[in-house]
Amino acid sequence: MYRFAGLFAAFLILVGSIHSPAQAQDKSLTVFAAASMKNALDAVDAAYTAKTNVKISASYAASSALAKQLEQGAPADIFVSADTAWMDYSIKKDAINASTRVDLLGNTIVLIAPKDSKIGDVTIGQGFDLAKLAGDGRITTGDVKAVPVGKYAKAALEKLGAWQAAEPKFAMAESVRAALALVARGEAALGIVYSTDAKVEPGVKIIGTFPADSHPPIIYPVAATTHAKAEATDYLAFLRSPEAKTIFEKYGFAVLSAPKS
Repeated sequence: MYRFAGLFAAFLILVGSIHSPAQAQDKSLTVFAAASMKNALDAVDAAYTAKTNVKISASYAASSALAKQLEQGAPADIFVSADTAWMDYSIKKDAINASTRVDLLGNTIVLIAPKDSKIGDVTIGQGFDLAKLAGDGRITTGDVKAVPVGKYAKAALEKLGAWQAAEPKFAMAESVRAALALVARGEAALGIVYSTDAKVEPGVKIIGTFPADSHPPIIYPVAATTHAKAEATDYLAFLRSPEAKTIFEKYGFAVLSAPKS
């Protein structure tokens, strides 16, 4: 009799655990974000999870790579691109809910060198000779044909008249963080990355900043995917909150959208 009662109680506990409210409310979101977002967005996501208990799984890569994955049906709820072109592409491929799109952040591109480099500060302007500055060394940035930072870099160098001479010296990287690592390790003499990347890498130093009018505006749009979970709406709102704005600005981003309290 006692044995039967014990087994029955165990059964009730098991059934209760299967339908427990805690498990029913175990919510999560998958975010695809530009590689340059990692440090700042990790901090924002941690704050969001602490506030809502919604877990965020973030995947960071070049915006071009992420857009292609979304096109192929990768299961993500949110996409943050480092340029408007790849967001436009994703919308045309019906991977993004266009009505949720917001231009969230801005950035700048800078010229970096290894922290112990003898190259000092330079003024970047018309007639800037990047090839001469690099000497026998290599220059790196994201792939100029696809990766946003590389596209911004090429546009700036073309406008400043420096691209043709410098092009043979370029080693293209798969993402801005890959380019950052090449310079930090001393495998490239110079690199063109976002200022926010240079800020979080102690192995490099900024030696120059590209004029804002030398390239298209650097804009990070964010949107929900066409198959996003319901929680995506609240997450997008949080990205525009005063709390998130403080974090993004701490990491050097310019917040473009008006904060939502």
